[in-house]
Amino acid sequence: MIKVCGMREADNIREVERLGIDMMGLIFWPKSSRYVSEKPDYLPIYCKRVGVFVDEDIEVVMRTADEYQLDMIQLHGHEHPDYIRQLSGWKVIKAFNIATAADFALTEAYEGVANIFLFDTKGKSVGGNGEKFDWSVLSAYRGETPFLLSGGIGPNDVARVKAFHHPKCIGIDLNSRFELSPGLKDINKLQEFFIALNI
Repeated sequence: MIKVCGMREADNIREVERLGIDMMGLIFWPKSSRYVSEKPDYLPIYCKRVGVFVDEDIEVVMRTADEYQLDMIQLHGHEHPDYIRQLSGWKVIKAFNIATAADFALTEAYEGVANIFLFDTKGKSVGGNGEKFDWSVLSAYRGETPFLLSGGIGPNDVARVKAFHHPKCIGIDLNSRFELSPGLKDINKLQEFFIALNI
């Protein structure tokens, strides 16, 4: 499963969707350089629409999810499990910044609440840092919730992605390392990466 996050431009959305990805992320966090400040003229039809929020007022999240007809909501802040339970109409991806095995203790309260976890690098920002982390630490994850692998995956990481195995890993999340500029993806780099991965 492939998720491309940080999309914003209509033509670029259309081009990335044509590559056959499974999920596309739109970021609704105003502090992000990939913030979707106005609705693009085109939104994906053939892949899942994922809206990314950070500690946002829940009414704003639900209103945006309705307006953009989101399939999933991704939460990248300190949202409590009870917050997620209020989003019962949508599937939820809960992101966690991981550095050591001890960080997986944070996921326990979200088992059976979030549909998917996303494991990202601990960095200066809540996501899209382009920084890698040591994936071997993920062997310590014993939860039942499936997860997406994130954290600075780039064009040169084909062998690294192919070599990674975990029974609960269902896909990867791509963002900043495939960009020409924030919010604008390099189609050629994505296409070459997918071909090399044989997907």
